[in-house]
Amino acid sequence: MNARTLLGAVGLAVVLWAGFDRWVAMTPMPADLRPATATEVLAHDGQLLRAFMVDDGRWRLAVDPDRVDPAYLNMLIAYEDRRFYRHSGVDVAALLRAVGQVVVNGRVVSGGSTLTMQVARLIEDGPTGTWAGKWRQIRLALALERRLDKAAILSLYLHHAPMGGNLEGVRAGSIAWFGRDPARLTPAQAALLVALPQAPALRSPDRHPARAQAARARVLARAHRAGVLAADQAAAALREPLPVQRRAFRAHAPHLADRLRGAAPDARVHLTTLDADLQAALEELAARALPALPAQATVAFVVADHESGAIRALVGSGDYTSVARRGFVDMTQAPRSPGSTLKPLVYGLAFSDGLAHPETVLNDRPTSFGGYAPQNFDRSFRGPVTAREALHLSLNLPVVEVTQALGPARVMAALRQAGIAADIPGDMAGLAVSLGGLGVTLEGMVQFYAAIARGGEGVALSVTPAPPAPRRRVLTPQAAWHVGDILAATPRAPVLPDWPLAFKTGTSYGHRDALAIGFDGRHVAGVWVGRADGVPVPGMYGGDVAAPLLFDVFARLGPRPVPLAPAPPDALVLTHAELPAPLRHFGQRAGQPRDAPELAFPPDGAVMMAGAGGMVARVDRGRAPFSWFANGVPVVLRSHDRSAVLPLHGPGFFSLSVVDADGLAARAQIELQ
Repeated sequence: MNARTLLGAVGLAVVLWAGFDRWVAMTPMPADLRPATATEVLAHDGQLLRAFMVDDGRWRLAVDPDRVDPAYLNMLIAYEDRRFYRHSGVDVAALLRAVGQVVVNGRVVSGGSTLTMQVARLIEDGPTGTWAGKWRQIRLALALERRLDKAAILSLYLHHAPMGGNLEGVRAGSIAWFGRDPARLTPAQAALLVALPQAPALRSPDRHPARAQAARARVLARAHRAGVLAADQAAAALREPLPVQRRAFRAHAPHLADRLRGAAPDARVHLTTLDADLQAALEELAARALPALPAQATVAFVVADHESGAIRALVGSGDYTSVARRGFVDMTQAPRSPGSTLKPLVYGLAFSDGLAHPETVLNDRPTSFGGYAPQNFDRSFRGPVTAREALHLSLNLPVVEVTQALGPARVMAALRQAGIAADIPGDMAGLAVSLGGLGVTLEGMVQFYAAIARGGEGVALSVTPAPPAPRRRVLTPQAAWHVGDILAATPRAPVLPDWPLAFKTGTSYGHRDALAIGFDGRHVAGVWVGRADGVPVPGMYGGDVAAPLLFDVFARLGPRPVPLAPAPPDALVLTHAELPAPLRHFGQRAGQPRDAPELAFPPDGAVMMAGAGGMVARVDRGRAPFSWFANGVPVVLRSHDRSAVLPLHGPGFFSLSVVDADGLAARAQIELQ
C-alpha cells in the first residue's frame, strides 16, 4: 500500500469516526434520566411504613446501590455483563458471538445486550425483537456511557429492572417477593432477582414456579463458574424454597402518611418518629377491637415518649378502608370532648396555686353555680370528700367548685401553656370546661398528660424529627407528682393488671366519646373509642371499653410499665390532719372572706409592656407573708411586702396568683408585650 492510499484510508477512518462520534453525540435522550420513585413514609430507624405507587401505577422505590447486597451485584454482573466495567456501552465480542449463534442455530441462544443497552431499552420502554430496536439501544447505550458514569448506569438498572407485574427495580422486587430490603439477601434470593428481569411474566415464582426455579438455577450455575459463589453455597441455594406469592406493600400509619404527603406533595421521603413494630402491633390491636364494638364505632391510639415528645405510634382508626366506620377519618386529630380526662388539670392547677392539696376536703353536694347546676354521673352525692377521692371517683361537683375558684380562664391558659388548641362553644369558656365542655384532639390530650408525666413541664409531641422546642411549665413539679400519684391509684376493674400506671378515663356527654389516657415512667398513651360522626353509642363508658385497651397498649410496650418518678424532695406528703388549717377544707376559702387578698396591680386582663427588671405587682388586704405564682410557678415566696417585683419578661400570657398566709388567693390574667 503506497503512502497516498494509506493517507486516504486514514482520512476516511477519521471522517467515519468523526461522523460516528457526531451521531452518538446527537442521540435523542430522554428528557429526565432521574427515575420517578414512590413517595415513602419511614419509621424512625428507616423501616418502610408505607409507599405510594408512582403516577403510572408502578411500584418503583428509590434504591441506593451502596445499600444493595454485594452478592446480588456480583451475580448480576457475572450473569448479565461480565465486561460491564470495561466496555463503553456495547460489548462487541458478545454481540458478534450472539449473531454467530443465531446464524449457526437459527435461533437466539444468548443475548449480546450489555447492562447499559438494557438500561437504554428500559428507560424508553423500547422494542427488543427488531434490528431497529437493537440499533436504537446501541446508540442510546453509547450516549449514556458518555454522559453518565458506571455507578449511575447501574443505579438506573436497579431502579428500572422489571420484577413481575407492576414491580420495577430491585428494591420493589425484594420487598414484594421476600418482604425485605435488598441490603441483605440469601444467594437464592439474589439469584431470583437477577433472573426475573429477563422474562418477568414467564418466570414469576407464584405463577410459573418451575420456570422460575430453572432460571434461578442458571444464574447460580454461572455465578459459581465465575467464582462469585462457592459450590456449597450454590448447592444450598438450589434447595431454598421459592416464594409462593407476592407480598402486599406495607401500608402502616395510613392517616399520618396521607397527612404528610398532603403537606409536602413534592417530598419523596418522609421520615417519622414512629416505631414500625409498635405501629404494626397497635394497628392489629385496633382491628381486633372492632368486632366487639357497634358496627359504626371505631378506635384510635396515640403513644409517645414523654421525655422527647416523639410519637411512637399513631392509629387514626381501627380500619382505614371501612366506609361504615368512616375509617378514613383520623380520630387522633379530630376535636372531641375529653370528658373527665381534663379533671387532672383542674386539680393540678389548684395544687400548683396552693389552693388545695390531695387531702383537702371538698363538698360533693347539690350546688348551683350562677344557674349552672351540674350533677355527678351516677346522680348521687357523697358529701365531704378529699380531692384525692374526688379525682378517683371522677366526681363532677367538686371539680366544678375548684374550677370556679380558679376561673375557667385559668384552665384555658394552662392548656395554651401546654401548647394545646381547644374549641370552645360560643368562644367563651365556662365552668363546664372541667367536665369536657370543649373540643380537644386525642393527640392534644396525650400531650397534656405528657406534661404531668414530665413533672409539670410541657413538651410538644411530634411525628417527625424536630429540634427540641422551648418547654413551658404547666404545673409545679410537686403538683404534677401529686396528680400522677392519685392517678396511679385509680380504681380499676379486677381484670386489669395491678401495674404502676397513672391513668384516667372519661366519657363525654351522651356517650359520644370514651377515653383512657395514662403514662408510666417513659411513655404516655391515649385511647379513644366512639363513632367518627359523633352519634352517641349508648352504654359506652371509658372505664369499660377504653381502659382495657389502654392496658393492652402498654402491654405491647414491654413486659411491665416503667416505674413512675419518685416524689420531689419538697412535695407535701401529709395526712388531712397534718395539713395547714387553710388547706384542710376547700369550702372555707372558696367564699373569699372580706379580708381576702385583692390584686391592686396589675388588673385582670391588662396588656403591659415588660420592663427590663421585671414587673411590679401589688396586693391589698390579706395577711402576710405573700407568695406570688406565675403560670403555676412560684416566683416570689413568703414576702412580707405588699409590693413585689416579679421576674417576668414577655412576650406572652401569664396567669398571676398571690396567696396569703391563710391560703386565700387572688388572680389575674395579663399579657406582656
